Amino acid sequence: MIYVSDKAKEKVKHLMEQAAVTDYFVRVSVVGGGCSGLSYKLDFDNEQKPMDQVFEDNGVKVVTDLKSFLYLVNTTLDFSDGLNGKGFYFSNPNASRTCGCGESFAV
Repeated sequence: MIYVSDKAKEKVKHLMEQAAVTDYFVRVSVVGGGCSGLSYKLDFDNEQKPMDQVFEDNGVKVVTDLKSFLYLVNTTLDFSDGLNGKGFYFSNPNASRTCGCGESFAV
């Protein structure tokens, strides 16, 4: 399962309305790169692929490919704003370490 916090839900809904893509979903994937070796990628999408894993939490549909899901099990998508806010971020219990900016991780 991939979870979505209340703050992330509010921001996702707002961005979808702003972009007029209300029939889209959130696609989360893990790609190679970043200080710690793996990075998160977050997009809006409207095409599911045959091996996609589909979740819905807190009213937000989240889709990921099978390979990425192995790194994302029980991860929560969250959002932080304010002076020290960093936008969307992931609370990933599978990460053994993260970089200082919080955008990459290792398992």
